Amino acid sequence: MKKDLRTNFSTRQYMLSKDFEIYYYNDRNLPTIHDHTHNYYEFYFLLGGEVSIYIDGANYPIKQGDMILIPPGLHHHVFVHNPDMPYQRIVFWISQDYYKQLLTVSPDYGYLAKHVAFNKRYIYHYNLIEFNTIQSKAFQLIDEIHFERFGKEAKVSLLVNDLILHINRTIYEQENPNAPKEEQRLYQNIISYIENHLEEPLSLDLLAEEFYVSKYHIAHAFKESLGLSVHQYISKKRLAMAKDAILSNVAITEAYLKCGFSDYSSFFRAFKKEYGMSPKEYKELYMHAQNTEV
Repeated sequence: MKKDLRTNFSTRQYMLSKDFEIYYYNDRNLPTIHDHTHNYYEFYFLLGGEVSIYIDGANYPIKQGDMILIPPGLHHHVFVHNPDMPYQRIVFWISQDYYKQLLTVSPDYGYLAKHVAFNKRYIYHYNLIEFNTIQSKAFQLIDEIHFERFGKEAKVSLLVNDLILHINRTIYEQENPNAPKEEQRLYQNIISYIENHLEEPLSLDLLAEEFYVSKYHIAHAFKESLGLSVHQYISKKRLAMAKDAILSNVAITEAYLKCGFSDYSSFFRAFKKEYGMSPKEYKELYMHAQNTEV
């Protein structure tokens, strides 16, 4: 089955589809793929080979059973240590727009993306049984895409969503093995509330009043799930929102107010701490990269 569904490797690093693409590769002696970024999410599953991956300047050894999520805009490339050994992997690309559509259905689709963004952890390992399940779902999707059957479009959509949700569920269960269902629901509801009220005043006291639980209970839920305080989470979300607004040509002096910051000096300090440069420098760097991108 894997051989029949194999794709001939291409150095192309952009999507042809507007929503998603998935490929199974099994190669030797590949051409070098230099450091690059995508404007979409890349899920990478290593099935075999001796490789490591560079992400944002750091080198990570990876092994069979590893899954990697590369967010949009993050520099990365894979280094093959043994070019004579079969290098087997599944690569799954998903556009930001498609991901946003899934989040309107349920925030559960976005758990892993949030976990990666806030913890800067990109690699997750599956045991043999779990990884075989992932492979099975991926190959079922590839098979459906490659062959014409009645109901193909609807089936492909179901399989894509199922694969994404399954990945999020398994990683959530790895990260929260003892979390009771009530705690999960509370955490997800608070996350949704924060994301829908970023432009408004938000505090731990306000959330405790809104959800009728103690602020210490909420603080514990966040630390357990994300390793962040509520204040840190709100700040990161607002900064990401402000960054996107600035890159969309919203004036910096307007963007920080729209994203819930009360004054420019606190916004400036938080932005520089998060991204390593001022808002103006970040925008100029982004514009330069856009203008020089091939």
